[in-house]
Amino acid sequence: MKNKVNYPAIITFYIIAVALRYLATKTPLLDAVSNDFLRVVLRGIGPAVGALVAFSVFRIKPVLSLKGNYKQLIAPFALYWVFPIALICGIEFFMKGSISFVAVSAILVYGLMEEIGWRGFLQQELKSLPPIVSILIVATLWFLWHLNFDLTSSNLLFFGIIILGTWGIGKVADTTASLLAVAAFHSLNNLFSELNGLKIMILVILITTWVVSLIIRKRYFKVSLA
Repeated sequence: MKNKVNYPAIITFYIIAVALRYLATKTPLLDAVSNDFLRVVLRGIGPAVGALVAFSVFRIKPVLSLKGNYKQLIAPFALYWVFPIALICGIEFFMKGSISFVAVSAILVYGLMEEIGWRGFLQQELKSLPPIVSILIVATLWFLWHLNFDLTSSNLLFFGIIILGTWGIGKVADTTASLLAVAAFHSLNNLFSELNGLKIMILVILITTWVVSLIIRKRYFKVSLA
């Protein structure tokens, strides 16, 4: 466990994350980008760039990786990326005769860009703080990063979701140490921002499959360490 919080690294990370978010969402900078996939990813790239700069400048060794604590990269990739893409696109093709492969993939990559920063960097840098304090700091900075300061009930609800997500995705990070896993959980909110009966069914299948796999994995590690 870390003995102290590296505040200069966190400040550096956050300034870069917010600056790039502002450029991507509050200026016409991305108007010249015609590729929809790239446009989506660039809107969320700030936390990843900020984290990578902080890792490099302050010589911090990342705790999370794409593979995490799985033996092979294929395991988290298949479970958290191939499975949801195949499930969503398969059902969509069966129901509508179309496939939103690019859109679903873009949302997952967008989530990965954010999670390199929020869980891959910030959560790890705040490990020495009490859990509730760490959760509130990460949630608040994550919420403010969206640059949406309207005093509305929906925005207050969004902040509540951010707090819950910070706690839940943080648990996923602690269990798997995999950026692919946390990115997948992160992306659920964007994939299912508008719900209907079919989307609820897909969401339940994904969450149930992933939560069961996490429970099994956590118990497996307890047994292997005993």
